[in-house]
Amino acid sequence: MAAQRYGSLIRVREDKLEEYKRLHAAAWPGVLRMIKECHIQNYSIYYKDGFLFSYFEYTGTDFDADSAKMAADPETQRWWEVCKPCQQPLETRAEGEWWASMEEVFHLD
Repeated sequence: MAAQRYGSLIRVREDKLEEYKRLHAAAWPGVLRMIKECHIQNYSIYYKDGFLFSYFEYTGTDFDADSAKMAADPETQRWWEVCKPCQQPLETRAEGEWWASMEEVFHLD
């Protein structure tokens, strides 16, 4: 089965951009391990003009279950609490989202 690709978007608070970069330059090992345990690979975050763009590939078979596993992890919860003050969600995000999901409109392998 091919990997499922995900893109999402959020604003970064300009006064917190450097802090956000520092956090991710030294991401916590337990958080990185949980990402991999939840079948996520090729995970990248890009910055441009006040926005963060996230891209990753999901290789598992139950994205909802793996997402719930990650959300239940205490270390991941602490990481998110450290990162949240740096972020400003989009008003147009779907209910229950922090990062707004994006529609893929083109892909070439």
